[in-house]
Amino acid sequence: MKHISYPSIEQFRNIIANINRMVNFTGLDDNGEAIYDPSIPKPTLKFKGTVKLHGTNAGISFNSREGMWAQSRENIITVDKDNAGFAFFVESNKTIFYSLIDSIIDHNIGLDYLDHTISIYGEWAGKGIQKGVGISEIEKSFFIFGVKVSKPDDKDFIAYWIDSSYLKSPENRIYNIEDFQTFEIDVDFNMPQLAQNKFIEITEAVEKECPVAKSFGISEGLGEGVVWSTEFKGSVHRFKVKGEKHSVSKVKTLASVDVEKLNSINQFVDYAVTENRFNQGIEKVFGDSEIDIKKIGDFLRWMVTDINKEELDTMIENNLEPKDVSKYVSNKSREMFFTAYNKV
Repeated sequence: MKHISYPSIEQFRNIIANINRMVNFTGLDDNGEAIYDPSIPKPTLKFKGTVKLHGTNAGISFNSREGMWAQSRENIITVDKDNAGFAFFVESNKTIFYSLIDSIIDHNIGLDYLDHTISIYGEWAGKGIQKGVGISEIEKSFFIFGVKVSKPDDKDFIAYWIDSSYLKSPENRIYNIEDFQTFEIDVDFNMPQLAQNKFIEITEAVEKECPVAKSFGISEGLGEGVVWSTEFKGSVHRFKVKGEKHSVSKVKTLASVDVEKLNSINQFVDYAVTENRFNQGIEKVFGDSEIDIKKIGDFLRWMVTDINKEELDTMIENNLEPKDVSKYVSNKSREMFFTAYNKV
């Protein structure tokens, strides 16, 4: 038996960086170094949100060699060495968990537990596990939120996630998190910050009254937050947004965004980063020489400096400081640079 951990759930900023890298990656050069093209337009992805419960991460794994075993986030657990009673719960409901495994096999043609290890993950939550949240008032229950297929002994096998929305046994206190309130938000990765206010709005509503606790008749029970996920290029991307009362830092997981200001920045960048200014910058930095990617830093600095000097009055009129727009000027200038560079 091997412990098959559930991956850490990232922050929104990590997801933005990951998606951008995947979009911009175009292959490897002769030295095996990654090649990125920032000029490639970013996608708009639909994220699904499920309620994040404040309990303890738990799961069961199964294959034909070792049978079934229970897990906490960090360890394999047993009835003698348990985590909040979850291993005892699994042992008491072994037949039910085996039926869930059989259901996974039936739903996935070609999946064979003689060859694969199947892991069902969820949150073990309820009385005595955590305090101060609505869900801590219900009887201990297991809320499934993911299923992973892996081969721990095969280093070349890439583990993958499969649909888990049908797995449940409410009469045995095994629920599916997708059967409770869910949310959807479209995120345009050309300007992902515009989605932040909506994430915060939903998180604050969940924190004020947990939808899962409410479904059990517990009104005004505090919630923890929301886990958001999407699939892109064969990978599942997840991030969490916690409410202020559950954040480990002194600030919210996501900062609110001045949408009007962002729109104003976008309009300014479209106005200032023109084809004419781009060509002027290329001429100033490269002269009669061909475009050289090694000098992209020099080119971007010229664009930012020239716009700060020539368009300062426009910034003042729109209540924008140079520090507000420099990042976005660089981003658009970089995209234009790579478009020209790729043509060369």
